[in-house]
Amino acid sequence: MEGLEYSRAWLAYRKTEGVGDFAGSIVCRGGGVQLKTAATELKAAFEAMTGRTPETMEGEDERGADRPCVLLIEEASGGEGYRMELKDGVMTVSGGSCGVLYGAFALIRKLACGDTDFNEAKAPSKPLRMLNHWDNLDGSIERGYSGASFFFRDNKVVVNERTEAYARLLASCGINGAAINNVNVKGAASRLITSEYLGRLREMSEIFWRWGIRLYLSLDFAAPLSIGGLGTADPLDEAVRAWWKDKMAEVFSAVPRLGGFVVKADSEGRPGPFSYGRSHAEGANMLAEAVRPYGGLIIWRCFVYNCRQDWRDTKTDRARAACDSFAPLDGSFADNVYLQIKNGPMDFQVREPVSPLFGKLRRTKCLLEVQIAQEYTGQQRHVCYLIPQFKEILSFRTFNGSERDAVADVIGGMAAVSNTGSDCNWTGHDLAAANLYGFGRLAFDNALSAEDIAGEWIALTYGRGEKVIRNIRKMLMNSHAAYEKYTAPLGIGWMCAPGTHYGPSPEGYEYDRWGTYHRADHLAIGVDRTPAGTGYTEQYNPPLNAIYADRETCPEELLLFFHRLPYTYRLKSGKTLIQHIYDAHFEGAGEAAELIRLWKELEGEVEPGAYLRVLERLNEQLQSAEEWRDVINSYFWRKTMIPDEKGRKLY
Repeated sequence: MEGLEYSRAWLAYRKTEGVGDFAGSIVCRGGGVQLKTAATELKAAFEAMTGRTPETMEGEDERGADRPCVLLIEEASGGEGYRMELKDGVMTVSGGSCGVLYGAFALIRKLACGDTDFNEAKAPSKPLRMLNHWDNLDGSIERGYSGASFFFRDNKVVVNERTEAYARLLASCGINGAAINNVNVKGAASRLITSEYLGRLREMSEIFWRWGIRLYLSLDFAAPLSIGGLGTADPLDEAVRAWWKDKMAEVFSAVPRLGGFVVKADSEGRPGPFSYGRSHAEGANMLAEAVRPYGGLIIWRCFVYNCRQDWRDTKTDRARAACDSFAPLDGSFADNVYLQIKNGPMDFQVREPVSPLFGKLRRTKCLLEVQIAQEYTGQQRHVCYLIPQFKEILSFRTFNGSERDAVADVIGGMAAVSNTGSDCNWTGHDLAAANLYGFGRLAFDNALSAEDIAGEWIALTYGRGEKVIRNIRKMLMNSHAAYEKYTAPLGIGWMCAPGTHYGPSPEGYEYDRWGTYHRADHLAIGVDRTPAGTGYTEQYNPPLNAIYADRETCPEELLLFFHRLPYTYRLKSGKTLIQHIYDAHFEGAGEAAELIRLWKELEGEVEPGAYLRVLERLNEQLQSAEEWRDVINSYFWRKTMIPDEKGRKLY
């Protein structure tokens, strides 16, 4: 790809009409590192778009020897927001140092997409917009579907030109933080906060900062034991607290650009404050106190549940865990702690309700956590554009008593489990890059539509050809619904192969310890989460609790998440539940075939290598969709002995 071992993705600038109207020179006013980065990026973009090299200068001259001009102005009070204005041949982009950088990318984006509205003012919707990487120091990635880690290899930190290329991609769509190691911290990763690694981490953090990005690390809560030589990690033990304060002084002295730490505690075998009879607030606040002098943040994950549930127990409900654990602690966390809450109560399923915890935390900073690594949505072998789902989550009303009560109103930012790796195209599936780009753009501007974000990404990646934009946008916008149809019906989830989470296995998780049951028998399916069942619906604020608890008002796409129903239950469409399952799986497989048809129309319209790579993935997706269709439908046919009304082949 372009002579590199990795692509430039959506930043592979191409010849563009109209750019020369003001691309003769670039005048910089300010000395911030991000302003210099912005000027360099604009110069590279203008060279590619016009074939001419603009002059770059510093000072007051706005015309650059009577040539068209872009004026970059760094303002001390501008923060991450920017203003853009075209007047008398001068394009002015101003803002704080990071804001000028975002403004420069916004200008490039407008030019590449043919948007001629150059007068705008933008500030990020939220201050924290970050990626969580699940990279291990041996170079592997937990739930990684696009090659090995480009941060680590053989228990060493890797810093090279790809580090900068990655930071550039993130900055271009508005991401300002990245935690580079797995939240399951073990082995060599526990030593990332020692002198063994801090020098290379400082190099990486300085590269990141040129692009307005803070480096974060995932932290081992038990580090006082694992690397400190203490006999305890009790957060209220004075020796432990002193150890953390000394360690953070060492870490931030060596890596002053460090943003802070992500912590997974008391979950899936990870150590935490529960081991010592302490609360999550006591554990998080102890770390927050240690990083406070350096402006550091503690990102405390709320993915906490009893992972050794007995499948015979029909009252214990994994879905309840986050709210049960954290809602009573509202208001007790330090102001430099963010609780990171998964979008749903389970684990990134293609369909699950929005976590009720967003409606319970009125005095606690929190982040929305989503997953663009498609662990349960096709693993970057299926195209599944997730931005429409994220838009639904952001607009979900929590009914927390505030005038503005949507999820977008109550969060302080967004975090996504990343989908990048060492593959030449970064994301394995070329079209999966739309989720990386889309997450950044949506986190920066919550008001953007999924359609508009898709259109931007397509134009930047493949150009502005009418058929290219029409077909790929249709593919992206239809892909999530198609995936939902041919995999798990009506919100039940978890019918995938254990461990790998790829491909159908209707009872793979049915008798295990993970609390992921659909409880299908020959008469009925679903989990009763009403007050008569597990009581999960009561974690929602009124009127949501009543809406979900009533099968007649419960949204049908979540019906089996909240209710146990007979297969003969009739949906609002008039179909029985079992017929809906049959129909949805046949429809979904048909829509997977439609993706191939739409892509084949673009042969010769997109770069041949990309065309063939995507076609190969789409063919695999169709085969997998047909496998899902036949396995799931045959499973329910064998369970119920109720035939498909349309007489289609069941096995």
